[in-house]
Amino acid sequence: MNALQVAIADGMTITRRNALKIKRAPDLIGGVITLPIVFVLLFAYVFGSMIVIPGMSYQEYMIPGIFVQTIVTSAQITGYTLTQDLQKGIFDRFRTLPMAPSAVLIGQTASDVLMNVSSVVAMSVMGLIVGWRIGSSPQEAVLGFAMLLLFAYAFSWVTATIALALRTPETFNNIATVVSMPLVFLSNAFVDSARLPGPLKVFAEWNPVSTIVQAARELFGNIPPGLPVPDAWPLRHAVPASFLWSALLLVVFVPLATRLYKRAVSL
Repeated sequence: MNALQVAIADGMTITRRNALKIKRAPDLIGGVITLPIVFVLLFAYVFGSMIVIPGMSYQEYMIPGIFVQTIVTSAQITGYTLTQDLQKGIFDRFRTLPMAPSAVLIGQTASDVLMNVSSVVAMSVMGLIVGWRIGSSPQEAVLGFAMLLLFAYAFSWVTATIALALRTPETFNNIATVVSMPLVFLSNAFVDSARLPGPLKVFAEWNPVSTIVQAARELFGNIPPGLPVPDAWPLRHAVPASFLWSALLLVVFVPLATRLYKRAVSL
């Protein structure tokens, strides 16, 4: 086998190892499922009673935003798990094994996709209960879920890179929160970004979270009728731009995270 095939095979072994960890830690998977449900109920019945979206219920408008918010926050599990393994010396044990250096990262990010699937399913069911409906074709809906999971996988490499640069769970949690909060709330996830003032509007329109949310709304058929067409290119071409964002994150952060991992285990 070539180097890529070896890395993938070793990565799948680590994925199985991490999947067993998830199975034996019901509190972890419980948190991944419970937190999105809480967000859906909170935004649907608290903010939904105050925010009016012409031509559509707020529940339908905000569910794609909840999807992306959960993906961004759940990606922190990747980084937190890596910092814990680093502190416990798990990486030192892996270093003694004949395995590809990138296998640990491939396995960690792939296993987190499994948790994201559980989270998305839970949110979809809860969304249907509170009034969310898919107004597009089945093919578009499937593409929408695939796009969300691809972005989840790509963004987990971002948090892996941050974690390997910081190396401690406490520091990582603080920095990851500082990074994720503006990405989610300075976007179109919960309100129309056109309503934001000046520089905040520009940031929101070019924020990758806004692009993913806009693409999810288009693919799920949750665009309010009569909503003005956004000016920013990523929002006008949200679906292809979303896949471009995911590809860009993978191209940049996969080699960067792998390099940081090699440095961490060589110390």
